[in-house]
Amino acid sequence: MAQSRLRKLGQYLLPHWKAAVLGVLVLFVVNFLGVRIPLQIRDAIDKLQVTFSFDQVFYYVVLVLAMATIMWLVRMISRTLLFGVGRQVEFDLKQKLFAHLLALEPSYFAINTVGDLINRATSDVDNIRRLLGFAVLSVANTLFAYGLTLPAMLKINVKVTLLSLSVYPIMLILVQMFSTRLRQQQIVVQEQLSDLSELIQEDMSGISLVKIYAQEENEREAFQRRNEELLEANLSLALTRSTLLPLLPGLASVGLLVVLRFGVSAINEGAITVGDFVALLLYVGQLAFPAALLGFTITAYQRGEVSVDRIEAILNVKPKICDRLDAISLPRSQIKGELTAQNLTFAFPVASGSVSRPALQQVNFTIQPQETVAIVGPIGGGKSTLANALPRLLDIAPGQLFLDGYDITQVRLSDLRGAIAYVPQDSFLFSTTIKNNIRYGEPGADEAAVVYAAKQAQIHSEILNFPHQYETIVGERGITLSGGQRQRTALARALLVDAPILILDDALSSVDNQTATQILRNLSEGTNRKTVLFISHQLSAAASADRIFVMNQGAIVQSGSHAALIAQDGLYKTLWNQHQLEEVLQ
Repeated sequence: MAQSRLRKLGQYLLPHWKAAVLGVLVLFVVNFLGVRIPLQIRDAIDKLQVTFSFDQVFYYVVLVLAMATIMWLVRMISRTLLFGVGRQVEFDLKQKLFAHLLALEPSYFAINTVGDLINRATSDVDNIRRLLGFAVLSVANTLFAYGLTLPAMLKINVKVTLLSLSVYPIMLILVQMFSTRLRQQQIVVQEQLSDLSELIQEDMSGISLVKIYAQEENEREAFQRRNEELLEANLSLALTRSTLLPLLPGLASVGLLVVLRFGVSAINEGAITVGDFVALLLYVGQLAFPAALLGFTITAYQRGEVSVDRIEAILNVKPKICDRLDAISLPRSQIKGELTAQNLTFAFPVASGSVSRPALQQVNFTIQPQETVAIVGPIGGGKSTLANALPRLLDIAPGQLFLDGYDITQVRLSDLRGAIAYVPQDSFLFSTTIKNNIRYGEPGADEAAVVYAAKQAQIHSEILNFPHQYETIVGERGITLSGGQRQRTALARALLVDAPILILDDALSSVDNQTATQILRNLSEGTNRKTVLFISHQLSAAASADRIFVMNQGAIVQSGSHAALIAQDGLYKTLWNQHQLEEVLQ
């Protein structure tokens, strides 16, 4: 598992290996200069002990100052390069995640909460960025520091050097002890953060519902509980980190005491000079900093390790609905709009061991090009499932649904969905202008086309009454518009695309019967007619359709014109009589 994560980190770095290698090479120069400076100080002390001269003092001061300045400048370059690599990886991961999420089917987002996905795309990606910026710098710096400094120390005096390193086995044991705990605690923190993000996202999206039912206090308490759980998780993690991080440089600093103890004896014995002694003290001090960085690196790695797993858990999900290798290209200009179902059956996935009744059962029909078909029936009859199946928003098996004789599972998704304008039950609008919402499917459409689509959807006159007309900002999810206005704006968006097939899934439920009937009549008349599927509980509007399908328990139980169905004793007649009674009572 650890090797798998390291391999993934290597894959993240691969596109930017040149900058990473250059940053590491520059860091080598930094550490090389760091080794040379104590040696210059040693030489200065030993020479000045023999013959003291202010000229020599000035020479060594300028030399050491110049080397320190160059080291500082080169260190800045290495940090800029390596931290820049981390930022590039962050950019790449966010792009890859967003593109991958767009490729997944809607059912994935029904199972995985938006708050958790947002947290993974932000907080977890940020953890990986820190790992591949700071941690790479830290590891390279530690390797170079010890790889260059230890030989220089051993050359001065082997015994004192080895004694000063006697505490390092203890440091390695501490690192091993704390690593597992840090990883487990980081997992808890990320999960608690996802839960909190999920609550915030849900409450902000449903703020009207919260206020209508006066549940502000309950939501505050729920937020406080989750926030306290996150606080406890963060405090536990901070306690572990605060215990480990000071221990490592503290133990490394013990080496200074060892050098002081045994270095003085070595001077007395003539084994080293005073300059050698000072150089050893400086080297041990330099090694304390990489030891401190080692603690931060471990923390960054544990965070990044958890985040790699969480990010890859998304990226490893294979889209269930995608183009086949031999997918058929079907340009919109060649599509007539004939829809056929042959024994269409579909059941939503359920937990292992459970059995569910199919949402669609042996559905058969043929809808002719430019025909308007209304689909009615009781709630839960399978109407919306059928609407979602046609543009392959559901994973429909091959050989059941056909567009102009082509199996929809064999047609390229972009071509299939480009042939179908779909207005779902939830008329989602973006937080932008009405004009931009209407031309979402055709971003380059001119204002005349936008106005024409709005007129077809019976919303133009109301838009003209808005403060800035078509430039009016509708607010998040279209909150500033009424339900009927949102639905007709969404309908205008679908009409502007001018696809040969139009599906309205109860998309006019908030519009009065007269307006809904007029809209449907406009779609059924003229030379530029479309194949229209009108799913609705508004039977007055549905009655004007060329044909009506009556669905119940996932099957089409009746079909025909309004007049033909009224003449039969069946579900449609019952629904129509109920509708007439409701009209009278109103």
